[in-house]
Parts: sequence; C-alpha cells; structure tokens
Amino acid sequence: MKQLLPDKVAIINGGATGMGRATALLFAEEGCNCVIADVKGEEGKKTAADATKKGKEAIYINCDITDSKAIKECVDQTVKKFGTVHILVGCAGGSIPRTKVIQMAPGERPKMGVENTDEKYFDLMTNLNYKGHVIFCKEVVSYMKKQKYGKIVLISSMGVYNPPGPSVEYHGAKAAIIGLVINLAYELGPSGINVNGILPGPIKTPFWEPVLANIPANERNAVMDSMGQNQPMGRVGQPEDIGYTVLFLCSEMSSYITGQMINVSGGIPLGRYNPERGFMARAQSGERR
Repeated sequence: MKQLLPDKVAIINGGATGMGRATALLFAEEGCNCVIADVKGEEGKKTAADATKKGKEAIYINCDITDSKAIKECVDQTVKKFGTVHILVGCAGGSIPRTKVIQMAPGERPKMGVENTDEKYFDLMTNLNYKGHVIFCKEVVSYMKKQKYGKIVLISSMGVYNPPGPSVEYHGAKAAIIGLVINLAYELGPSGINVNGILPGPIKTPFWEPVLANIPANERNAVMDSMGQNQPMGRVGQPEDIGYTVLFLCSEMSSYITGQMINVSGGIPLGRYNPERGFMARAQSGERR
C-alpha cells in the first residue's frame, strides 16, 4: 500500500508524549522522517526510538518552545540532518500550575478569573501556548517556500469555545492559535503551504496531570472517563484521535484544505454545550454569543 508521507521530514514540537507521540508514530509508518522536539528527554528519546522501528529515521532534539534561540537551533539541526523541513506540527503547550509561578501561603488555593491575572504567569502561558508556535513557523517557512511545499498543523483547544473553567491565560493563547492559522493560510497559500489547526476536546494525555493534581491519583482515570460521558460520542478522546487528523491534514488527501480549524471532540459543538439539553440548547433558548 502506498505510504502517505514518503520521504517527508516533519518537526513535531511537543512530540515526546500524548498527541505528539501518537502523531510521530503514525507519521513513521507512512514513510516520514521525524524530529521530536521537546524538553522531556527520556520520553522524547523513547518516542524517537519507537518511531524509527516503525519506518524512517526519527531523532530527538531538546527544545524549549519558550526559548526562541532553542527553536532556531532545532530547525537548523533538522535541516543539517535531513536537508529540509516539509511539515511542522505544533503540539507543544499545556497548563502550568499557578503555584509554580505565583507565591502562595501554605494550603492556599490559586484564585481564578481575570481579576486575579498575574502578569508573570500570563506571559509564561502565552509564550508556551502561542508565541513559541509563531517563532517555529517563522523558522521553517523559508525552507517551505523554497520547495513550494509545506504543511503546518497547530493544536488549539475546544476550551476556547467551551471553557471548563476560567483561564484567560490558557484559553486566550489557544484562541490566538486560531488567528495564527487563518493569517498564515492567507499569507502562505500562494507559496504552496497549507496551514490548518485542530480543536481537541478532552484527550487522555499528560496534559491533564497538573490540571487534576488536586484529585487523588487513584481517582484521576475515573475523572477523565467521566468527561467523555457528557459528550455525544460517550467517551474521552485518545491521542490517536488527534494523530489521525494531523496525518490527514499533512497528506495529499487534504491538498485543497487550508485555513481551517477541525473540531475533534467527540461531537461537542462550537458553542456552549449543555449536556443536559443537548446540541439544540442554544437554538431553543434563543441564546446568542
């Protein structure tokens, strides 16, 4: 059977675990050389080794997406090793516990909401979930333009439309990814570069570890599974659910698709979803955004 990504070169930032790892393993099976760019060294090396066993060569490069110099070095190393970059997948990001940035009294719980925004925390979350992706795009685009070919897929979040709780830092940065996708698609389309994004719902990945940190460890899987019960498809998502969508957007099956955000969330719509009333809650109530 013909491979979908024969001899392509992909950088997958945040590729050590979760959605990035699933994507790397799928890409490897389809003939793609992969660069796993992440700060998680042990997991990153394992993903690279596992991907290499499945197909083409995969390597791990230590890269902190909040460090512009590290991003440039990652891209430079990729080009030195493989000659170019065909694909960029932006999976890096996450929710950093506020307690790691904001000083609090013992036992004090962080206060949420815009009135409690801490500027240092805001900047860190913005760099991690938005700015770093802009810089990565900046560094790879020149190679894609030269070859008149490129695929960029960036991960946003359904939390932009259905926030499970207030977080102007995280959800604001993920909303900015949508604007970035649309802008780059407009700018880079004439150069043969497709730019798309994905809006994941709750996916069972290490992302949730800091989010569920206050819940006993033996109860976290049950909490994750319960999230899926409130969705039309009745289950929480798996990393492969995102990986297969990324694969589609990076293959020639989607050659005429650009500037799109694909909702991969088990059926949650792009509006405030009330599981007790279903999809039509907003329409029936006449609610407007």
